[in-house]
Amino acid sequence: MIDSRAIIDPAATIGENVSVGPWSIIGPDVEIGDNCDIASHVVIKGPTKIGANNKIYQFATIGEDTPDLKYKGEDTKLIIGEHNCIREGVTIHRGTIQDKGETLIGNNNLLMAYAHVGHDSVVGSHVIMSNNATLAGHVTVGDWAILSGYALIHQYVSIGAHCFIGPAAFTYHDVPAFVTAFGSPAEPRTINREGLKRRGFSAEQIALTNKAYKLLYRRGLQLDEAMKAISELDQDETIKILLDSLENSNRGIIR
Repeated sequence: MIDSRAIIDPAATIGENVSVGPWSIIGPDVEIGDNCDIASHVVIKGPTKIGANNKIYQFATIGEDTPDLKYKGEDTKLIIGEHNCIREGVTIHRGTIQDKGETLIGNNNLLMAYAHVGHDSVVGSHVIMSNNATLAGHVTVGDWAILSGYALIHQYVSIGAHCFIGPAAFTYHDVPAFVTAFGSPAEPRTINREGLKRRGFSAEQIALTNKAYKLLYRRGLQLDEAMKAISELDQDETIKILLDSLENSNRGIIR
């Protein structure tokens, strides 16, 4: 399962039933969980912990130092969950001590070719990052969000759960949960209705989310007024998720 041409540091911890292809390099302070499949020409540096059942394709670079000029070689981490698919040429950097010191990737994510996850970013679960989608440092991406190809997310921005970010969109403000955003700079267009259907939200929940979106973006209300109006809607799961993303916004939301 481990090719003889792979280079694995004796200080690395490799789980059971792990496959490592030729010319891949796994450094010290790397932990790889059971049933992972590491293709050829992959570089993994530590401290990095990778959970079980991940597939990493060729030429990915995982756990490299950040190019952030503040980074001076401190002992920071990358933690990746389970059942992720990390495609060709993906780059994921470790954290910095100026933040929490960790970059975190959840479970069941698809990071397509040449996607980049910058230092101290937090990617939830069931996220899709299409080809060349890029997260600067300190970015948060909620569960089930989709970033189209070449989407660019500015540092410290939060992308809410179930968002859809259009191709080549650039956002330097937070995107609330459920919102579809297009353009450069990114602007809100509608709710991610198709995504919600695919994830089993009911027609009533989708209608309620659309009503909340209109209060937020179509009634000319100030943000605090819109949040108050949204809070008075039926207290469904979708309303709680949306309000949480609004209340936790630090950079202000796209308008």
